[in-house]
Amino acid sequence: MKNDAANFFDRRGFLKAGSLTTLTALLGTNIVFADRLPKQYLPVAFDIDPLATKNKNLVVLNDKPWNVETPAYLLDDAVTPADKMFIRNNGLIPENIDVANWILTINGESVNAPKTYTLNDLKTKFKPYTYQLVVECGGNGRAGFFPKTAGNQWAEGGVSCAEWTGIRLKDLLADVGLKDNAVYIGYYGKDLHLSRDPKQPVISRGVPIAKALEDETIIAWAMNGEAIPLVHGYPLRLVIGGWPASVSGKWLHTIAIRDKVHDGAKMTGKSYRIPIHPVVPGVDPPEGDFKIIESMPVKSVITSPKTGLELPIGQTLSLRGHAWAGDRTVKDLHVSIDFGQTWQKADLKAPKNRLAWQHWTAEVQMPIQGYYEVWARATDEVGVAQPMVMPQWNPEGYINNACHRIAVKVV
Repeated sequence: MKNDAANFFDRRGFLKAGSLTTLTALLGTNIVFADRLPKQYLPVAFDIDPLATKNKNLVVLNDKPWNVETPAYLLDDAVTPADKMFIRNNGLIPENIDVANWILTINGESVNAPKTYTLNDLKTKFKPYTYQLVVECGGNGRAGFFPKTAGNQWAEGGVSCAEWTGIRLKDLLADVGLKDNAVYIGYYGKDLHLSRDPKQPVISRGVPIAKALEDETIIAWAMNGEAIPLVHGYPLRLVIGGWPASVSGKWLHTIAIRDKVHDGAKMTGKSYRIPIHPVVPGVDPPEGDFKIIESMPVKSVITSPKTGLELPIGQTLSLRGHAWAGDRTVKDLHVSIDFGQTWQKADLKAPKNRLAWQHWTAEVQMPIQGYYEVWARATDEVGVAQPMVMPQWNPEGYINNACHRIAVKVV
């Protein structure tokens, strides 16, 4: 039931006369709390979540390179399994991987001297650690921006929280030895440019040295207790939780320790950057007015039930999902059934470890028959909450952390 929003709204963004009657007729029931619909808001049953209603499995947004999304209801596991993990590649998956001769090189202006390690060196000379880490695409939620932006139109499923095993980058860098002028790291992987030209860079991003030296920044060789799947970076991957997934480099072969902000592929220009100051929707400022995305914003997802549920009147609706907040923890999770006018507190669990997502549950009662939306809203430890409908627009369509919502029909 996807419809053109322009058919329902006037130039001021309010529902046209008769539009509410039309929407009600299309739904086959009344919209409960219709008087509380936000401005420019089209009910989710009509608009942005074709994933959960039209597909049973992962959704391919692009195949060159692979960009594959997980419908929200398939994210229900406490630890994301490999077959339900989103895929965001920038180039082609490397071919003919030689694990026996795989070498990791640490170099750059700010190391005492370059040093190399085999996979066996990494596994035997350093203490291994295991963490559950949220890895989220910077463009997750892009489909919810209006006006639309360029790029793959991710809905809610460009996020995961798998269990990663490897060594802490800080331990490896202590073995190498850093100079006092270390500012940033940059990674290099063995993925190929879409042109298959080996001289063409694909992606080479990084993080400030302070983030690189956190306990949870790891060089991983295992995911969920098994070798990392090829599409997710086998045999070696840098994993940095809480920041855009683009900093967690796949097929890792080199880490450069820089004396300046890393300037690799997709670190410059407007890639993975947002405007420094708020902009009018539709306006694209010059490059100098952008800043690098660092910690991801507070966010949540409803994983059960699946949107489109029909619920018998009088039956309690049980809800569950996850919440996360970049480098921070989530303090509260609330749900609403009246378009955000009132909120009910959910039961929120602590994370397994820092930078892991947090699980939540709630039960709600719908007062009468009709169409409802359930919204989830997380608030982080410093009091920052998700925006209800859409955050500040940006021309690249990054970090949309609006409330996730599902449609429920009470019959």
